[in-house]
Amino acid sequence: MVKEIERKLPVVHMCTIVPISQTVGANRIVPTIAIPHPLGDPSRTPEEEKALRRGLVERALKALQTEITEQTVFTE
Repeated sequence: MVKEIERKLPVVHMCTIVPISQTVGANRIVPTIAIPHPLGDPSRTPEEEKALRRGLVERALKALQTEITEQTVFTE
């Protein structure tokens, strides 16, 4: 299904388990935090968590703008 969507528009798969994303064929992969809280960390202060989430979204936006020829994991 990922490959069909990618034919129309670029997609970023944000996930906690990168090998699963690779197995299903995701092309742009952004690792996230943890299974119960993929886009946050409730142990952080609200300000720290906002910064963490913003960083993940900015990384995903960078991944969308990057030309790729094979599966790529965006860790920075």
